[in-house]
Amino acid sequence: MPATLAAGLAAGLQAGEPQGFFMDGFVPRRAPVPAHVSEKPPRGKPDVTVTIDASDTLGRVSPWLRGDNANTYMGRVIDDPVLLGHLKALAPAVLRYPGGNLTNQFFWNAAPGAPPADAPDSLIFNGVMGPPGYWFGRNDDSLTLSVDNYYRVLEATGAAGLICVNAGYARYGTGPDPVAAAAGLAADWVRADRGRTRFWEVGNENFGPWQAGFEIDTAANRDGQPRFHSGALYGRHFRVFADSMRAAARSVGADIRIGAVMVEVDKGAGWYNPVESDWNRQVLEAAGGDMDFFSIHSYFTPYNENSGPEVILASAAAETERMARHVEEVCAGAGIPLKPAGLTEWNIFAVGSGQQTSFVNAMHAALVLGGLAVNRFGLAARWDLVNRWENGNDHGLFNYGDEPGAARWNPRPAFFPIYYFGRCFGDRLIRSTVAGADPDHPAGDVQAFASLFGSGEAGLMLVNTGATDRIVKIRTEGFRPGGRYYRFSLTGGDDHAPFSRKIFVNGRGPEGPSGGPIRELEAIPAWSRKINGPFTVPLKARSVQFILIEGRR
Repeated sequence: MPATLAAGLAAGLQAGEPQGFFMDGFVPRRAPVPAHVSEKPPRGKPDVTVTIDASDTLGRVSPWLRGDNANTYMGRVIDDPVLLGHLKALAPAVLRYPGGNLTNQFFWNAAPGAPPADAPDSLIFNGVMGPPGYWFGRNDDSLTLSVDNYYRVLEATGAAGLICVNAGYARYGTGPDPVAAAAGLAADWVRADRGRTRFWEVGNENFGPWQAGFEIDTAANRDGQPRFHSGALYGRHFRVFADSMRAAARSVGADIRIGAVMVEVDKGAGWYNPVESDWNRQVLEAAGGDMDFFSIHSYFTPYNENSGPEVILASAAAETERMARHVEEVCAGAGIPLKPAGLTEWNIFAVGSGQQTSFVNAMHAALVLGGLAVNRFGLAARWDLVNRWENGNDHGLFNYGDEPGAARWNPRPAFFPIYYFGRCFGDRLIRSTVAGADPDHPAGDVQAFASLFGSGEAGLMLVNTGATDRIVKIRTEGFRPGGRYYRFSLTGGDDHAPFSRKIFVNGRGPEGPSGGPIRELEAIPAWSRKINGPFTVPLKARSVQFILIEGRR
């Protein structure tokens, strides 16, 4: 485990189990032992040693880390067997809905073209008045994921829901009490939900000028709200929403948890948007006792920069730890108990070279998942399932059908480490250390994340961010390896260097120009060897390895 991650974990442990209620009903996991084919040990001496210590259990791993974002513009989904089949294979723990930015323009119970009477004909985005761009939950068009179909997708995939309610409406509504109207609309959704969804959020990025309701036409407002939003105002609104939504939940016998929109880290006094600079402190002062969890977003890399692999991969550990420490610091500063952290949107901002649809982004996804486990986040939902190609600047986990030469709904490389993390990483985090063989062969490019399953196996994820192949010796302490290990090796291709659009699993790759071996995914056998103590495995340059180690019974 990298030193920075270990330090962050130690800090988090001082506050107890920071995942809080996200660990309610925790169930130890059984490892799915895969089919396998035998492999020979690598030739050469190991130049990296990874030691996993099962006697040093560092905490439980939240079952809600492998989430994603659904959105209203991805289509009906439920009657598309290809996309739905891929989602069933991925088995996301949670699916967030309806956005994204459009959350604050979404009327969940309205038909197309029929917003509430007090929703204005124009809204302000980034200082410019324009069309409101409302979305409607009762729209059953083939291009739209309606509320009813969202619930059907949850049922079909086994995912839990994470619903964002429209908080922008509390600002731009033109009625006599827009806050009560918006909170009432949210409460109506909670009642209609009838306990199917436990996790809720009030709004989305309400601190940003790009959001509906950040700036309002004060001439149309009837309750004296200011032109621009603030953390203090959002906090007061949040309390009204939370009271209304919890009363609605009680009326239908439901137990819900409500997250507040927070900035991921302190932006500082010189930030271009002053509202973000002091947002978290103001929200906590106004509503800290009423919020159940932080809803934060991070796109890790510098905004709209053509970042290289080194910048992208280094951002995973640094930013994940920084967010976790920030949550601790602002809660302590406000004098409230530590709140669980939900990273409800994450991806990378890097653009210009196809970074977002590349194997490097798949490696980044693996590193983020490991960092979320280490820093003990309660929930995470990647952004997003489906977006648009935009010459490779596409956050979508699946191809909408506009990527040249690729099949519609073809999974992007990031799909595959998320899939294997769900199968090869356990429910308890254990300590791991990485050491180089000598000063000429430092181990800084190799990161290790180790876990235990309730059924007795150890799950290990190794990531080599460097450009050199390594041979890794794996040692165990406090754990007696059983008869075998099982290994899945994820590597990129030689196309579009350094941002390959392909991913190979144990040497098996895609049929087309991008993605991976999706047609045979569940049948790909692990590489395996009999073991009785320490063993060695090859670790390709720029690769991710998932290793499942049997325990001795």
